[in-house]
Amino acid sequence: MPADKYDIRVLNDLIAQESAFVERLFAEVHKVVVGQDEMVERVFMGLLCGGHVLLEGAPGLAKTLTVNTLARVLDLSFKRIQFTPDLLPSDVIGTVVYDHRSGSFTSKKGPIFTNLLLADEINRAPAKVQSALLEAMAERQVTIGDETFRLPDPFLVLATQNPIEQEGTYNLPEAQLDRFMFKVEVHYPSADEELEIMKRMGGGPRSELPEPEKVLGPEELRRVQGVLERIIVEEPVRRYIVDVVVATRDPAAAGLADLAPYIDFGASPRASISLLQASRAHAFLRHRGYVSPEDVKAVALDVLRHRVITSYEAEAEGVTVEQIVRQILEHVQVP
Repeated sequence: MPADKYDIRVLNDLIAQESAFVERLFAEVHKVVVGQDEMVERVFMGLLCGGHVLLEGAPGLAKTLTVNTLARVLDLSFKRIQFTPDLLPSDVIGTVVYDHRSGSFTSKKGPIFTNLLLADEINRAPAKVQSALLEAMAERQVTIGDETFRLPDPFLVLATQNPIEQEGTYNLPEAQLDRFMFKVEVHYPSADEELEIMKRMGGGPRSELPEPEKVLGPEELRRVQGVLERIIVEEPVRRYIVDVVVATRDPAAAGLADLAPYIDFGASPRASISLLQASRAHAFLRHRGYVSPEDVKAVALDVLRHRVITSYEAEAEGVTVEQIVRQILEHVQVP
């Protein structure tokens, strides 16, 4: 949208008003969750943009607790599926059952019919389950028997995977990885945060934890999602987003020929869309009505780290995706 069609001051005031709940929302979540600010922010940004989130981290880092708490704060339905190698597609999306009394078949919906679906240890599920989940992530609908059902609005998959354990796991296909807006690496808490966790969790049952209050409901969340689209992204910033993404596909053309041997496949056009949407959400959380290049830089790593496929040479030399993306961000000219 051309900025000259809008009074930026009026838009900033609107965004400041619409985003006034943000600090309260995070405060309510942090009544229960200690630290993990980046994970909480990225999960909420995914909700704002309607983008799925992949959380990668060791067990015990409050991934499930964060998603459950956010669901309560936003008054959204929440379900958790523990993915295992013997899981079937019908265990996720549902199945057709025969009713002996009526003599007819009826569709029994699975746990995927919820607002927030936590797919725990998603990389333990076999290919058939991954394919069934892909339709839901991409189309917001599932097919049970001969019927197609729309999923609730909003619908978000928040998947977790353990980077340590490899036995009994399946690599997620690139097509499914590309459906995730963010891949967030969840790190261990600091020493002070861990002391606070011990105080909260070490003295009694979890039921004694503070109960977070509702901040937004589904209708209000949908309204905020509509406001997000009004945040201005100037043409130079859009060009900057494209330049960053294109540099992952053809680093030599971007003046980064030394990175070319380390990249097998760059990010898809879906990455550009995700980067645009995520940058808007990042600006919204900071009460601004426009996107700056700093917003793009702030979210680029989480948007691109699962979309850039490194080569065997990169693996052999210990060059990571994070290093590649950071070098691209340092090199591509900022408008």
